[in-house]
Amino acid sequence: MPELPEVETVKAGLSRSWIGKRIEGVDLRRPNLRFPFPVNLEKDLVGRTIIDIRRRAKYLLIDLDDGQIMLSHLGMSGKWTIDATDSNGKHDHVVLYLDDGSISVYNDPRRFGVLDLFTGDSHKLLDHLGPEPLEEWGPEDLKAKLSKRKTAIKIAILDQKVVVGVGNIYVCEALNRCNISPTRPSNEISIKECQSLVIEIRKILAEAIQAGGSTLKDFAGVDGTLGYFPHQFKVYDKEGSDCECGGIVERFAQGGRSTFWCPSCQQ
Repeated sequence: MPELPEVETVKAGLSRSWIGKRIEGVDLRRPNLRFPFPVNLEKDLVGRTIIDIRRRAKYLLIDLDDGQIMLSHLGMSGKWTIDATDSNGKHDHVVLYLDDGSISVYNDPRRFGVLDLFTGDSHKLLDHLGPEPLEEWGPEDLKAKLSKRKTAIKIAILDQKVVVGVGNIYVCEALNRCNISPTRPSNEISIKECQSLVIEIRKILAEAIQAGGSTLKDFAGVDGTLGYFPHQFKVYDKEGSDCECGGIVERFAQGGRSTFWCPSCQQ
């Protein structure tokens, strides 16, 4: 699933192509993705100009000139392609025709993505979300969220109510950099360790954004390019490899996902 850096990369690409352009036409090839499309979505989008594109957690928020907001989530395998030359792919579900003659296509083989339209500051998919890790979020905030939780620290950080957008790849890397075991109870993590986690999570996400996101098999930027951050992974998908400390990277299942860590240096 695309994580925060991947979505930030997509946001940057869409912003360069979409902002200031008017939607001349919309072609919905099916009635739904994960959820049904809003009634009259095509009618409500046509004629609207895109004035800004924001990100909240892993959601793209496309601001329109009439105050409406188009919400897009890429799900497991969704992607937007700008300046598309072909919109007849098997999994091309949404096509936007812009006033400069360009075509943008949303493709999603697994159809776990979301496309919705709303107004105001509240949406059922956004209201429960925790703080953004790259904005005003500090060790005190993290410690407060962890203090009453006995769940493993890795599971806690994956919880979008604790902090948003830090997916499986990046939490594995952050815990390794901080020498923290992924199985440690959350309420046992010290304020000093919270400070280290906040610093390393921010660093890792910033590095990944700069590199263009990670090259997950289903992820590509809006121009079709792949990022290069995987080459910097220290433990993720490195089972059996040497850790920098001299130990061996191991893998185990945790919360239905693969956890990669080094038992020698992560305590």
